[in-house]
Amino acid sequence: MELDRNGLEVLGREDCLALLRTVPVGRLGLSMNALPVVLPVSFVVDRERLVVRTARGTKLDAALAGAVVAFEADDYDARTGDAWSVLVRGSTAVLGEPPEQPPPVGDRALWVGDTADQWVTISTELVSGRRFWRQPGHGDGRGAHQSMPAVTATGPT
Repeated sequence: MELDRNGLEVLGREDCLALLRTVPVGRLGLSMNALPVVLPVSFVVDRERLVVRTARGTKLDAALAGAVVAFEADDYDARTGDAWSVLVRGSTAVLGEPPEQPPPVGDRALWVGDTADQWVTISTELVSGRRFWRQPGHGDGRGAHQSMPAVTATGPT
């Protein structure tokens, strides 16, 4: 198991994509009107790409057209203190039809909507992730981490 300089487990591509399949919402970072924005979006992992839904003619639809974006999703278990985060960077493309067999989210289908829906794919050109295990027996095998690494405005400490 590889650890980064902060003692976090470095995740491989397949582990990152598998973790992304476990959460229904992530954050999409893109440029809109020449300004950076981060928006929460529902998504699915469809083969080796991410798929998000938007409505045709919206500002998000226009901003996603052929853009290079960042996408982040994570999860934190408040009971155990375990956490992970995955970052994807890739380019977008319009998908004519929704992905095959979209999974349900809770008690509703993710893709329920009207005919104005448009599906946009995000390629997974660059994928990276980290996992933090607080419980003994996970992570680096040396026992529990005492706390999350400190992060400041200038970077990790």
